[in-house]
Amino acid sequence: MEIERKFLIPQLPEDLESYPHTHIWQGYLCARPTVRIRAEGKKYTLTYKGKGMMAREEYNLPLTKRSFDHLAEKIDGIPIEKTRYRIPLPPYTIELDVFDEPHEGRWMAEVEFPSVEEAEAFTPPAWFGPEVTHDHRYHNVWLAML
Repeated sequence: MEIERKFLIPQLPEDLESYPHTHIWQGYLCARPTVRIRAEGKKYTLTYKGKGMMAREEYNLPLTKRSFDHLAEKIDGIPIEKTRYRIPLPPYTIELDVFDEPHEGRWMAEVEFPSVEEAEAFTPPAWFGPEVTHDHRYHNVWLAML
């Protein structure tokens, strides 16, 4: 189960490069249900996501590079490329995504939680912008289909 809240970020933190970060390439094989492939460094995964906005089923399966490359040729829409920064906010981690073209200038933060109750009780930091958890237009699968 994935339980997360999403927020737009109006301004990037000044010390962003000091946090661990990786480049992510992902593409979608299916929008409903969501089936995604992702390359993050040398880690390749196939992910299934069920219905829902803040809480939904999620299954991740490892892929070989060869399997990933084979599936990458079959994606719908455009690939999403972004740099993900992991910023500690104990007991959580903010995953701040800085998107590449054609979504350059889009910055989004996600915070994952162990329960719906914790997610609902979460108070975002002052530097977060509007919450977009329940707006499908901010799901990466939607961005890939534009």
